[in-house]
Amino acid sequence: MIDTRFAPYAAFALRVALGVLSLAHVSLKIFVFTPAGTAGFFQSLGLPGALAYLVIAVELLGGVALLLGVYARYAALAMVPVLLGAIVTVHGAAGFFFTNAHGGWEFPAFWIVALLALAGLGDGAYALRSSVKSA
Repeated sequence: MIDTRFAPYAAFALRVALGVLSLAHVSLKIFVFTPAGTAGFFQSLGLPGALAYLVIAVELLGGVALLLGVYARYAALAMVPVLLGAIVTVHGAAGFFFTNAHGGWEFPAFWIVALLALAGLGDGAYALRSSVKSA
């Protein structure tokens, strides 16, 4: 049974945690690796360099949307393909554990599950713009 008194606050906590995590992750791509360096890494994987800029945009805009609660369900769903791509192109070959060399797929897979859980739960408390219309 779901406790409807506290579920919106649990969804809020999950939404904020995922938003902060996404913003921290994209900050690496912007400030440490740089967008051009990230594009070069994508090219080294055989992917188009321009895809790196799309990934940066999705992580940045998705993270802000989650943090603020602006269509958070849709933002969560939009971020899933990025993480699936990370598993397929980088982390999958490294094995399961994220502590393996080159990071395994454990962490991105858990992140996907958390995003899907948020999409199922809804925006939660304190959302600026809900993805769900009230009846």
